[in-house]
Amino acid sequence: MTDDRLTVLVVEDNPVQARLIQGLLERSAAPSFQVELTDTLAQGIRRMEEGGVDAVLLDLMLPDSEELETFSRFHAHADETPVVILSGLDDMALAARAVEGGAQDYLVKDRIEGPALVRSLRYAIDRARARSAEWHSPMLRLAQQQFLKAAQLMGLDDNIRQRLLFPERTLLVSFPFRRDDRAEVETVFGYRVQHVLTMGPTKGGIRYHPGVNLGEVSALAMWMTWKCGLMHLPFGGAKGGVRVDPTALSRSELQRLTRRYTSEIFPIIGPERDIPAPDMGTNEQVMAWLMDTYSQQHGHAVPTVVTGKPVVLGGSLGRKEATGRGLVYLVEEAARTVGLDLEGATAVVQGFGNVGSHAARFLAEDGVKVVAVSDVSGGIHNDRGLDLEAVEAHVRENRVLQGFPEADPITNRELLELPCDVLAPCALQSQITAENASRIRCRILAEGANGPTTLEADDILTEEGVFVLPDILANAGGVTVSYFEWVQGTQNYMWTLEQINERLRQAVAAAFRRVHARSEREEVDMRTAALMEGAARVSEAKLSRGLFP
Repeated sequence: MTDDRLTVLVVEDNPVQARLIQGLLERSAAPSFQVELTDTLAQGIRRMEEGGVDAVLLDLMLPDSEELETFSRFHAHADETPVVILSGLDDMALAARAVEGGAQDYLVKDRIEGPALVRSLRYAIDRARARSAEWHSPMLRLAQQQFLKAAQLMGLDDNIRQRLLFPERTLLVSFPFRRDDRAEVETVFGYRVQHVLTMGPTKGGIRYHPGVNLGEVSALAMWMTWKCGLMHLPFGGAKGGVRVDPTALSRSELQRLTRRYTSEIFPIIGPERDIPAPDMGTNEQVMAWLMDTYSQQHGHAVPTVVTGKPVVLGGSLGRKEATGRGLVYLVEEAARTVGLDLEGATAVVQGFGNVGSHAARFLAEDGVKVVAVSDVSGGIHNDRGLDLEAVEAHVRENRVLQGFPEADPITNRELLELPCDVLAPCALQSQITAENASRIRCRILAEGANGPTTLEADDILTEEGVFVLPDILANAGGVTVSYFEWVQGTQNYMWTLEQINERLRQAVAAAFRRVHARSEREEVDMRTAALMEGAARVSEAKLSRGLFP
């Protein structure tokens, strides 16, 4: 369910019923549906063979087939696509038998209402994914491939290599929360993954997104382990998430969701166990609700259970902008290394959320001309440079970049291929691939996002002479200042913003020097060098602690 629009095939020979279902689904906004209608089993099977169907609504009484034979024949061609049975009141027993045979759910046609129909389809897709696709994540495959390459080059102990390919602890939960109308109760899937428990408490964000699954969260936890090892932080990597679209929820619904999710993961989090933080789809308010829910269970305030919370609750100054600020500190280090004068240089930033917007602003403060930025609505481009204050004002008013009057519209694909000195992908994973890597025209690639570049693209970028600041280094500013927040909370002593920024600069500069030195010493690219640095520290810790029992 990572796409904005889901394709639903309706196999129903009653045209009135089919049109009713189509109308109900097409009025749904979150998720939105594209509905295709067929009135015979043969047509439905042919459509399934073409592919691209997310879910099926199937009537069991069709002109060319009846009863369970209809489902059996269709199911043989449906593969893993979830099927919801459309049943009449007199066919309930038959529908129940179809569910026993593999259908996800059934609906009584005479009682179908919009919310129930949408929810049945969404749950069916979620359950199908939970059953068969939780580990099948391109992001996890990328994280494992990157690690295996580094492990082979550094001669990592085979026992440790096998141990680090998957997380040490995973928690998958399904839980309900009540919608605002008080009549509808949603059930969603949630996760908390702890990759390595050797180094101390685990640390990692929580994301709310429709595409969250166990594989994605595990990949992010793995990257967080290398990130903490690279930055010499006393944490192992963790990550959490809920498979939900937060933009479709009201503030009160988001609060109820967060509090229930917190109660579900309560047994494995804590200031000395696992410390969540904000990520995609969450923010400091979500962290405040999480902290309050956890504290209620203890009978007193426990601010150090999360980082990235409001300053008034013990959050750290500078945490919100830390990832973007750390990225720009590293761009400054890279520019000195490659001989690039940032004053008057050009930059392109993909993604204008928390990381991208702050990165763009700090680059501009360094004298860099930001010529293009983008978000989910597309990109904007102006060769003369963007007025970032005007861009931010437009986003505050309209929520998206689309329609900004002082620049030309551009697609995210086109944006990545613009000539520039600094390209900062700060959006989603797998944006730079073997298909477009040869068209990337920048001197420094600063990865604000997690996993924006595939392994095949890395080789091409190296051949093209692009200096890559890999994600586990480039976006490590967030977890570094989260560590500062945790330290301040445990000491009950707050630092000034100047102290935090200076400590952040020192930490990322030292990490850059370690990675660059290993890259030259081992004659490997910067990503592999960064992974080797992180993995070596984890390996040393594991060997020091030994194996129990």
